[in-house]
Amino acid sequence: MLWLVLGVVLLIIAIAGGAIVHPILFVLAILALIMFVTGTRGRGSAV
Repeated sequence: MLWLVLGVVLLIIAIAGGAIVHPILFVLAILALIMFVTGTRGRGSAV
């Protein structure tokens, strides 16, 4: 659940003001979502 919240927050930050000014924030948001998805599929409940 924490990874989902973290991914969504990073994605919102990246879209809101970071995608154009700082592309690294957008990449971090994508990576956070990928980590959440792969972590959920691989280990089940990561909590």
